[in-house]
Amino acid sequence: MNKIKRLLIPSLVAMAASVTAAQAEKLTLYCSAQEDWCQLMARSFEDATGIDVNMTRKSSGETFAQIKAESSNPKGDVWWGGTGDPHLQAAEEDLTEPYVTPMRGELHDWAISQATSAGDKTIGIYSGALGYGYNTDLLAANNLPEPACWKDLLKPEYKGHVQMANPNSSGTAYTTLATMVQLFGEDEGFDFMKGLHSNVNQYTKSGSAPIKAAGRGENTIGIVFMHDAVKQAVAGFPVKVVAPCEGTGYEIGSMSIIKGARNMDEAKKFYDWALSTDAQNLALEVNAFQVSSNTGAEASPSAPDMSSIKLIDYDFKTYGSSAERKRLLQKWDEEVSTLPQ
Repeated sequence: MNKIKRLLIPSLVAMAASVTAAQAEKLTLYCSAQEDWCQLMARSFEDATGIDVNMTRKSSGETFAQIKAESSNPKGDVWWGGTGDPHLQAAEEDLTEPYVTPMRGELHDWAISQATSAGDKTIGIYSGALGYGYNTDLLAANNLPEPACWKDLLKPEYKGHVQMANPNSSGTAYTTLATMVQLFGEDEGFDFMKGLHSNVNQYTKSGSAPIKAAGRGENTIGIVFMHDAVKQAVAGFPVKVVAPCEGTGYEIGSMSIIKGARNMDEAKKFYDWALSTDAQNLALEVNAFQVSSNTGAEASPSAPDMSSIKLIDYDFKTYGSSAERKRLLQKWDEEVSTLPQ
């Protein structure tokens, strides 16, 4: 009998250890912000809570498509970052869960209004204005005039010097498309996109890629959120940031809990933690220059001053709706992307 016990006890201990490991807290995080910020958020949450994080970084449009494709068997728990429009579409299509965080009292009104418009299925985590940046060295080397407005980018001398992302994969680029429609009206807005198409050298997958290419000297002008251009300038690249003279749109970067999340308790813990001042202050460690949604979060002096930028009254509810987003993307595919360059 004693011999049987000696043989049995180690196996029981091993079994208990395997059960404990299987029950260990974990989180699958889909992240649509810049790679270094995504990594820092994941590792910092692990350090703060002991919860293991499996993080995947993709652009907003790609992440939305993945969540939709996985809806019958969800793999992710939380979607953090990226423009608010696809988060709103995910909410409308019932791909995300409603959650009212106890952190709301610490947030700016615009973050709460994002939640309200989505039936509490998403919330604002940061904000940033759309614009563009250009490589001053390349501009001078090509004897190009300094652009100051959106319509300057349509000038024939900029042919082959402009880069932006594809609005099907990038939230930044969809915000650009929706901004032009709201700023100039739909007909003139699409005329703008068609004229811009003639000067675009590449449509990238990621929204920040055009200004990274400009920083490296591989491209002259990149249409991006202004904070992404500031990041390149602060890093020492010859990039100048432009707030277009006509006015511009902006984003409310958002966060959502994926419907049917396998690790719902951990998802809510991350959601609450990500809205705290400590979590939002991490942005400064990776030179992410968005405006944070927590009113107590620190702001970098290098960040764009939103109060000095001419912002349009961006209609998040309309342009974040499933029907309008699909319609505009289809129209861009059919009327803009097919044009010769």
